[in-house]
Amino acid sequence: QVQLVESGGGLVQPGGSLRLSCAASGRIFRINHMGWYRQAPGKERELVATIIRGGNTNYADSVKGRFTISRDNANNIVYLQMDSLKPEDTAVYYCNALVTKMTLTQLELWGQGALVTVSS
Repeated sequence: QVQLVESGGGLVQPGGSLRLSCAASGRIFRINHMGWYRQAPGKERELVATIIRGGNTNYADSVKGRFTISRDNANNIVYLQMDSLKPEDTAVYYCNALVTKMTLTQLELWGQGALVTVSS
């Protein structure tokens, strides 16, 4: 079974940093697109950042210059380094990946979510 497992959420003060990790496991042939989304209470899920296999990245305007997405292709892991955190960054963060399985079928996966709370 192919799945994504997240880690690294928690409580941090404004101005602080956190790093989220998301590891894909199972019979995976290749992972193309990987990304992070977030959902704040009472709001819709929104894109935070994406990265393709070749390394090109895309960020929401609200996090540009503060968040950095990266990936380890050899180990099928994607990271989100979050610096200069603000209270408005408080949300559940979800990892997302477009996975090609060993059977060569494609599957879009979501992680279980990691709560990030920015508060003094």
